[in-house]
Amino acid sequence: MAKKPSIGRMREKLHFQKREIVDDSYGNEVAGPFETVFTTAAELIPLRGGEPVQAARLVGVQPYTVRIRSCVAAREVTPSWRIVDARNASRVMNIRTVTNPDQKNAWLDLLVDDGVAT
Repeated sequence: MAKKPSIGRMREKLHFQKREIVDDSYGNEVAGPFETVFTTAAELIPLRGGEPVQAARLVGVQPYTVRIRSCVAAREVTPSWRIVDARNASRVMNIRTVTNPDQKNAWLDLLVDDGVAT
């Protein structure tokens, strides 16, 4: 049985980042560097990992479900964003999907991959 969401399980601190659109000084708009939009507490729920082959190398990928409390900033998150662990900046996660599991805007569940290129 799935555990009910609880603020007590949110032991991780995560930065949610997105790329800003910048001008390249030639009149073109390009994606700039990632910038932190907000930081929040989260629960990381590990899922079954895998080892896909990418560029003829075996790569370890660990998927997680990231559960956060819903807020105005969190509801703007899309798969073009990324998550960075606030306590370990080298841990970067790609967002695959964002869902509102209870349809009440209380919590958001994000399917993310740790161990892949951003």
